[in-house]
Amino acid sequence: MSDLARAFARTKLSSLPPESPLSEEMEYDDQDSSSASSMSSTGTIRPSTTQKPAVPLPWSDFFAQELYLEKQFPEGAGSAKYHVYLTSPSSPKAPLFILHHGAGSSAMSFALFALQLRKLLPEAGILAIEAREHGSVVWDASDEVNSDLSIDILAQDMFDMIALTSGKQHWTDLPRLMLIGHSLGGAVVTHAAKLGNLGTKLIGYAVLDVVEGSAMDALKSMQSYLSARPSSFGTMEQAIEWHVRSRTLRNPESARASVPSLFVQTSSGRWVWRTDLTQTESYWRNWFDGMSGKFLGAKGAKLLLLAGTDRLDKELMIGQMQGKFQLQVFPMAGHFVQEDMPEKTAETIAEFWRRNDSSTLILPPKVSDLLAQGKQV
Repeated sequence: MSDLARAFARTKLSSLPPESPLSEEMEYDDQDSSSASSMSSTGTIRPSTTQKPAVPLPWSDFFAQELYLEKQFPEGAGSAKYHVYLTSPSSPKAPLFILHHGAGSSAMSFALFALQLRKLLPEAGILAIEAREHGSVVWDASDEVNSDLSIDILAQDMFDMIALTSGKQHWTDLPRLMLIGHSLGGAVVTHAAKLGNLGTKLIGYAVLDVVEGSAMDALKSMQSYLSARPSSFGTMEQAIEWHVRSRTLRNPESARASVPSLFVQTSSGRWVWRTDLTQTESYWRNWFDGMSGKFLGAKGAKLLLLAGTDRLDKELMIGQMQGKFQLQVFPMAGHFVQEDMPEKTAETIAEFWRRNDSSTLILPPKVSDLLAQGKQV
């Protein structure tokens, strides 16, 4: 969300007519006449015949397990079927990184990042979760789909997925945790950290490319951005190509991993967006309102990783000057920083973990122990 203004500007590339010089090597498929947006948003992009096909990459290339976690809420209040990807920690002392995607995205947006992080921290576990309306489904007492996306609900869903995963894996104790959230996910992990439900198990949290001030400003252009993008694609390869050509994603390999999870296929064979972000507008301000204060006030180590020179609001600027959090900027990345630069993002997260992992600290001997050994102090 903090990069939404830039993302909106990039969608203009996909809106150019075929005769535009900037649309060279692009072919448009205008079969979707049902779109209510402009003509430019009804066209999808066909890959050039001279390019290598954008073949999707499976989840199994990046995670050890795909899990569906079922939960019955008390007193007949409904049920849930949560969707997550898991690579378990290799030892009881190893950490578990909880990954929460952004609005309209999916757990697979962390695919390449997860692979790189495991190379740097081989014993670490990774739990990439999917929010309701993004891969997980929650039903109310009447068996109707519950689409409540308020920040309290999303944070509770994450707590439930952590607890259900722990139970399914038969962990006797919850591992030490690091929460990592991109865009909306950053707001969710910040809210969860502020609630304090994870207690001393939470070592820290990292927020990727979102700050309250710029997120609130970007909301003004959100509907325009959504109406400017294609509403459907004829093939999955076209969907992947559009994300790369429009510069929504700058890493073609990550696009091959993450884009397929963003769509579902209709009976006509076309691919439409899994999450209708236009229907989430009533929650946008709820997601980000007060985020800076929660980010600074929650217990645990704090990392803010931004793409470009995103501005900090006054509260964050003061917090940075006081050394309350670590700030890292990747000027060459787009909004999906963990997809555009998975290696650099993983290196930053791994170093952030090592710096705040108290289990590796070597404490000096106690004075009483030295005296008992007959040593002078």
